Amino acid sequence: MFENAFSFEGRIRRTEYGISGIIYGFFVVVINLIISGSDGDLAILGLAYIPMLWFFWAQGAKRCHDVGNSGWWQLIPFYGFWLLFQDGDYGQNKYGNNPKEILQNTINYGSSHNQQSSNPAGGYNQGSYSGGHNNQNNSDFSNNQSNSSYSKTNTSGEYNSGELYK
Repeated sequence: MFENAFSFEGRIRRTEYGISGIIYGFFVVVINLIISGSDGDLAILGLAYIPMLWFFWAQGAKRCHDVGNSGWWQLIPFYGFWLLFQDGDYGQNKYGNNPKEILQNTINYGSSHNQQSSNPAGGYNQGSYSGGHNNQNNSDFSNNQSNSSYSKTNTSGEYNSGELYK
C-alpha cells in the first residue's frame, strides 16, 4: 500500500484511496489550525498544500485508472465520492494489473503453500492434501517465491488450483 504515492501511474484499490483522503484531510486541518492560530505571516506554510494536493490528485488518478477512466475524471464534481464505492475493473486494463488480484495472488502463493508433483494422469502422487495450495510441478505452472508472483503458461484450458479468472 502507498507504493509510489506521488506517481500518477498504475491502479489502487478503494481502501488505499479512502485512507489517502483521510490522510489528506488530516493534514489540511492541521495546517489550517497552525495558520489560523498564528499572528505572523505564514504564507510559506501555505506551500505545504502543494505536495498534499499532488498526493491527493495522484491517488485520485490511480483510483480513476482502477475503474478504467482517465485521471481527469476526478475533476467531475462528486466523482471522488463515487470512486469510494465503485468496484474496480476485473483483470488487467490499459492502466495496469488489478491491484486486488495482485494482493490475492500474494496471499495465495506466498511461501506457506504445499507443493506436490503431479503424475501423468493429472492426479497427485502419493500424499495427502494438507490444506495448502497444491501447484503442479510441470511447465503448466511456475511459481517464483522470491517476489510472490506466478505466471501461467497453460494454454490447454484446464483449471489450475488457486486460479482466479480464465
